[in-house]
Amino acid sequence: MTVAVAPIDAGPPPLGDASVLQGHLHATRDGAYVDPEISKAGAAGLKLDPGFKATYTGQTYAQPLYVENLKPGQDAVFIVTQTNEVDSFDAKTGATLWKRQLGAMVPPASLGCHQPPAQSYGILSTPIIDTATRTLFTDAFITPDKGTTKQHMVYALSIDDGGTRPGWPVDVASKVRGFEADIQHNRGSLMILGGTLYVPFSGLAFDCDDFHGWIVGISTTDPTKVTSWSTSAYKGGIWGALANDGTSLFFSTGNSIDGLTTWGGGNAVMRLSQDLEFSGSTNDYFTPSNWEALDVGDYDLGSSSLMLFDLPGANPSALAVAMGKFGTVHLVERSRLGGIGKGNGKTGEGLYSAKVASSAIAGNPATYVTAKGRYIVLRADGLGVDCPKGMMGDLIALHVAPTSPPTFSVAWCATSHGQGSPMVTTTDGQSDAVVWVVSAQGTNLLLGFDADTGESVFDGGGVTMTTVLRWTSPIIAKGRFFVGATGKMYAFNAP
Repeated sequence: MTVAVAPIDAGPPPLGDASVLQGHLHATRDGAYVDPEISKAGAAGLKLDPGFKATYTGQTYAQPLYVENLKPGQDAVFIVTQTNEVDSFDAKTGATLWKRQLGAMVPPASLGCHQPPAQSYGILSTPIIDTATRTLFTDAFITPDKGTTKQHMVYALSIDDGGTRPGWPVDVASKVRGFEADIQHNRGSLMILGGTLYVPFSGLAFDCDDFHGWIVGISTTDPTKVTSWSTSAYKGGIWGALANDGTSLFFSTGNSIDGLTTWGGGNAVMRLSQDLEFSGSTNDYFTPSNWEALDVGDYDLGSSSLMLFDLPGANPSALAVAMGKFGTVHLVERSRLGGIGKGNGKTGEGLYSAKVASSAIAGNPATYVTAKGRYIVLRADGLGVDCPKGMMGDLIALHVAPTSPPTFSVAWCATSHGQGSPMVTTTDGQSDAVVWVVSAQGTNLLLGFDADTGESVFDGGGVTMTTVLRWTSPIIAKGRFFVGATGKMYAFNAP
């Protein structure tokens, strides 16, 4: 089966629409925000809002979500936590609008592979809001009996009062044959396309047990209609967000089980139709030529979320970018992903590939456009490779050239002092571009960098937040940044 690939508009939503409804803002997962109030000059004057007091129970990996005009004159910001709590706050004051506890989180001691005692297993991924039905969708990992029974329950909650929609929640294991709730976990952001909610799954810490990479599709209007897809090989988890171009689903997978001699869905970029069918054609998957070595070394390609963007002037111009624990970035063509690569794992893979980091790339990258062209910015565990003279660090920006085929080079490197995922602001879709990142599990500061040069434009303002968990991104709406940290949310105002 051949699946058509649509061109995408990876640009921002219309000015004035401040809502942030899904992970990294758009279905392409670009993390590119437009806010006329955040210029490069104004970024230096960012201040903590001491009057914003939003507190909740537990830690959060998820990005906050924002709804403009939840009620006339009132905006709302939402957060989910590892304790299976969902909270809605007034976006100006932080006052609680409503709070839902969806069920007891699963104790680590009840799971396999000696899970770390500090690890929490509740709601981990960023939910999604459907404004047409005023519904927030989220997956909660719960236990009704202190860990004997584990369930992945997908909820549909009213954004007005937190009430559960009729027919929900959906117990995934009861609807999907072969899905084992006690060894699977939802880590990547949820997605809606064509009236279907898509929930990706991978495994627990330490690649525990014989899980698979799963996608579960649930009709948003009739939750009895459930479809699914999984990797044929064990493991191959979907650790990052799902993306779409308006027609097809795209995602990347992690390592599959050691010792495979036939590729089985791991360490790959994948494309599925909306009914979750995989054609098997080389047009619909890409895996680096060293996929077996990546399996053996636990070098997940899917440790970082896949992104989609169009590059006018390039041939081809409809692109996807993937990167992972091997430190290599791969550009591929969305309509012809290419099958098994023909390079050496670092170069010669897909349309263009290069090792840009000395260690793993994880979390969510971002992509943006300035007057100087298209960039990709990512955060790595190690230092950037081939950084410009005098520069070094774990935050790496790549300039993508609109050639035939497209290529990229390291434009700048900077130091984030942590493990957050970057996002980008411009004032009009191109001007005053600033890369923002939280130094998660490091200094816990919000940092801003000139998106063309990497120079610091905001050093955190001396505001050390409570622990922000790795891979977390801030969001921006109406000149205000929101950051989800342990036990509380922070708001920063533009001057």
